[in-house]
Amino acid sequence: MSDIEIARAASKLAITQIGERLGISPGDLQPYGHDKAKISASFLHSLADRRDGKLILVTAINPTPAGEGKTTTTVGLVDGLNRIGAKAMVCVREPSLGPCFGVKGGAAGGGRAQVVPMEDINLHFTGDFHAITSAHNLLAAMIDNHIYWGNEQDLDTRRIAWRRVVDMNDRALREMVGALGGVRNGFPRETGFDITVASEVMAVLCLARDLADLEERLGQIVIGYRRDKTPVHARDIHAHQAMTVLLKEAMQPNLVQTLENNPALVHGGPFANIAHGCNSVVATRAALKLADYVVTEAGFGADLGAEKFFDIKCRKAGLRPAAAVIVATVRALKMNGGVAKTELGREDVGALVRGAVNLGRHVENVRGFGVPVIVAINHFLSDTPAEIAALQDYAASIGVEAVLCRHWAEGGAGIEDLARKVAAMADSGIADFQPLYPDDMSLFAKIETVAKRIYRAGSVTADRAVIDQLAQFEAMGYGNLPVCIAKTQYSFSTDPSLLGAPDGHDVHVRDVRLSAGAGFVVAITGDIMTMPGLPRKPAAETIRLDDNGLVEGLF
Repeated sequence: MSDIEIARAASKLAITQIGERLGISPGDLQPYGHDKAKISASFLHSLADRRDGKLILVTAINPTPAGEGKTTTTVGLVDGLNRIGAKAMVCVREPSLGPCFGVKGGAAGGGRAQVVPMEDINLHFTGDFHAITSAHNLLAAMIDNHIYWGNEQDLDTRRIAWRRVVDMNDRALREMVGALGGVRNGFPRETGFDITVASEVMAVLCLARDLADLEERLGQIVIGYRRDKTPVHARDIHAHQAMTVLLKEAMQPNLVQTLENNPALVHGGPFANIAHGCNSVVATRAALKLADYVVTEAGFGADLGAEKFFDIKCRKAGLRPAAAVIVATVRALKMNGGVAKTELGREDVGALVRGAVNLGRHVENVRGFGVPVIVAINHFLSDTPAEIAALQDYAASIGVEAVLCRHWAEGGAGIEDLARKVAAMADSGIADFQPLYPDDMSLFAKIETVAKRIYRAGSVTADRAVIDQLAQFEAMGYGNLPVCIAKTQYSFSTDPSLLGAPDGHDVHVRDVRLSAGAGFVVAITGDIMTMPGLPRKPAAETIRLDDNGLVEGLF
């Protein structure tokens, strides 16, 4: 059976039953149909005095076309924890329509380890992304309207920092000129679109504690600069309150369930290669009050998602992770060892051992944050006993255990061994979490620290304009913010073709952007785009409705 067929065959409980198991009354749920609901803000507020459970991060090696299965493992681990008698919840991000119709496909897990309703989650879900898109573009419209009606804030139209967004891969919108057509259409200027998941509004929603904090952060967004180079904020043109209204319901986390009827919160969805790549703080904090173990993921490889989870999300939200799981596959490590995708079905222990250095680098990096690590081998049918043994031997040689997991085929029953070991690790209290760098380090030094300690760069370079911009951010009072590096997900370097564990390479920062509302500075490296394009054969070409009105080709 395909993933979508497995999801459709699921025996789902009414979402009110899932809520009741968590102590959430029907009155504190806002249903979206029978199988998904938002949790009320008043209920979330009532959890404040409860004890926190243990927070477990699932991350991975660098992604390859061979597949790693980070979300699948995250969901499977929660099912496994519940099978061994633990009270566990999963917290993951909402998928973006861009990858769903592009190349990556859905992001609700796979096989027997999924969150459902899979089709809804991968498409419009509860409308959160639409609300974020609308709030972001409302601000864009109000900026141009402010200029049209006299420009009271003296915005320099050459220095407007706020672009527009759409939740779709559309390369034609990356750079454009707006307001053409004469005086009544406003003042023409260069602008462009980013994908919604790269929006600062998305990051603000994911990092805000509550609606009041959301409104405050939205007001702090820097939309551009005056002719004297002083910043203009969203609050200066009175946009932040209306934006908050649009985001009122989107701020509430979404409750769904796994295939095994365990509770899941799916909320927020920034990409880790161009944003901070974590689900919302509101959802994570709620889950920690409702469960003994909370399993969450951070996007792409640990060099991106885990680093940002630790240095941005945990730092800003005061979270202290108890354990981390790094997902690896035999197939992906063989690809890191030089095997072509078409040859991955053949046994090649040598290539696996060569490629395992990618895993080793990630293990070393995560340990550098003071968080204990275990490896999950996401099993594929083509894996041979010799390859699995070689991977486990390599893991043992670097002082970490690698546990074979069959959750894709068997659900929670196939990952019980890992569940027991992760619970014991989280309960041991050996975690001593520390961010990578202090708040008072300069912004460029923070970028250098991440590049050299996580990516193993030999040098970090930037154009003079970038250095000057960072200095201006510091002069404006933003020097204490963490950095969010936008980089290819396929390599530790900025070159996606350099697999394995390259070192000594150069990381060149070509642009920096201030996300004052979210609370970080984005450093853009290499050829990474904040508006992706569609591939030669996008998934959209094969997504359709069948004769019964069911979706085909989504996953």
